[in-house]
Amino acid sequence: MIRRLLVLVFLLLSISPVFAVNPDEVLADPALETRARELSAQLRCMVCQNQSIDDSNAELAKDLRLLVRERITNGDSDDDVIAYVVSRYGEFVLLNPRFEMKTLLLWGAPVLLLLAGAAAMLAAARRRTGKVTGTALSADEQARLDAILKD
Repeated sequence: MIRRLLVLVFLLLSISPVFAVNPDEVLADPALETRARELSAQLRCMVCQNQSIDDSNAELAKDLRLLVRERITNGDSDDDVIAYVVSRYGEFVLLNPRFEMKTLLLWGAPVLLLLAGAAAMLAAARRRTGKVTGTALSADEQARLDAILKD
């Protein structure tokens, strides 16, 4: 019983958004369809924001998938299609932003934050080691400690 339930749960969870592309959107030429899928995987769904338009079921994603396929069938290159979509929706539509001067902060911020965090941890560790050192015991205190430890 439990095994069947686990299999059912697995099957339900394994349903993938790969089926987001409807059969009426598929191009007749397999090579063009492959290009369309690759391009759609690079473009962000503006509604879902963390999904590609290839994976999303949103209406806008469907419209963008159709737009990509239309541009491909019109003979546009991959770069032309990407440039057209970026001109309409901005750089945010790209799931992997380009490495340019205007996106340098976007690419460099994680490295800068890691370095700043490491420097802060190092400074805190150095500050802590300076406070750990205490004063030495006096002769009277040492004698009392030795007496306590003997017992």
